[in-house]
Amino acid sequence: MIMLGMGAGPGADARYLFSEDALGHGVNHMPRNGKVYRNFKAEFERLQNQREAAFREFRNDTESGSYPELEHVLPIDDEDYEVFLTTVKNKVGRSAK
Repeated sequence: MIMLGMGAGPGADARYLFSEDALGHGVNHMPRNGKVYRNFKAEFERLQNQREAAFREFRNDTESGSYPELEHVLPIDDEDYEVFLTTVKNKVGRSAK
């Protein structure tokens, strides 16, 4: 029989920690058997602040009309657009029946 240990001591055949514990993800609780090898809590908070800032910038750009600029717009030629419209009309017509 193999003994896997999570806080079972050195007599276990194998030991493991959850990566959240080993990397310091925990905010409110650290299990008694856990050991933090790196504390990423501050880095995760920094990244979350950056995510929020990026989404605020995106919202501001879209609300002000500065995004999308012409360089962000993908053109479609007239023939492809007509094929698209025909396909949509055919699908809508079938679903209404």
